[in-house]
Amino acid sequence: MPETADIHSPEGRNRLRWRSRRGMAELDVLFIPFFEEAFPDLDESMQRVYARMLDEEDPELWAWFSEQTPPQDPEYQALVALMLARVRPD
Repeated sequence: MPETADIHSPEGRNRLRWRSRRGMAELDVLFIPFFEEAFPDLDESMQRVYARMLDEEDPELWAWFSEQTPPQDPEYQALVALMLARVRPD
């Protein structure tokens, strides 16, 4: 998976930033701010989960983030919960 191999290089980060732009505006409001504000503070394993999640199709992502269906992957479950917690009021 070449996209996740170089998440620390400037080119790799630029690719991730670009891939964070989704085809659905509803996902853009989750992914773009998360990448810009929270991604740098994630540990490396969670950064790789994020990069891997970007390979998923938008309808699947939307089902997870709208809580219609949970992701089967426990790492995705943790990341979805983290991303949703950032946008939910306390």
